[in-house]
Order: sequence, then structure tokens, then C-alpha cells
Amino acid sequence: MHPIIQKTFGGLSAQYYARQFIFGLIVSAFIYYMSTHGGKNEIQNGTLVFILINTLLYPYARFVYESVMNFFLGENVFLVNAILMLIVKFITMTICWAFSVFIAPVGLVYLYYHHSKTEIQ
Repeated sequence: MHPIIQKTFGGLSAQYYARQFIFGLIVSAFIYYMSTHGGKNEIQNGTLVFILINTLLYPYARFVYESVMNFFLGENVFLVNAILMLIVKFITMTICWAFSVFIAPVGLVYLYYHHSKTEIQ
């Protein structure tokens, strides 16, 4: 595998990528279901490509989101209602999925930089 691809797309652990990919599939299945059951029974090719790209890039977008949140919140623990937490979690997952085309490149650049830096040391 080319070093650039290995340092970027292979930069996340397989367990983390698989977990986030499954969550991305859940969001994409929801979007697909809503698109096909809203009066039309077929989905446009552009929408299908958008769903596919966002699903593949979602783990990297979620990595960026979790890194930023970890930076701001640190190791603090917040005690909140479980229903509220799940609703907020689903909203943030949907936002990360919808904007993964724009957010994921930041994560890919960071992963390339991080793995290049550790390779030198």
C-alpha cells in the first residue's frame, strides 16, 4: 500500500474505524429510507454517491469531532439525563455524517502528519 494512503486512510485503528463505520451505516440507512419513502420510490444517483462518500468518510470526521471535544472538555464527566444524551449524540452523529466531506480531510491531514512524525522518531 502506498505510504500516503497507509498513513491517512489506514491511520485509525481497525476497531475504531469499524465501530464508527457501523454508526455511519445506520445514519445512511436512515437517510436512504427517508429518501425512498417520501413520495418517490427511487433515489437519484447523485444522492446515492453522496451517501456512499459520507459513509466512508464518517469515521474520520467523527475522529476530528471527538478530538476537538476531548481537547475542550478533557477528562471531565457530565451527569445528564440518558435520553437527552442519546438525542444529542444522534444529532452530533448526523451532523458529522452530513458534513464528513468537509470535516474528514482535516482528520486525514492530521493522521498523515501524526504517523509521519512518529515514523521519524
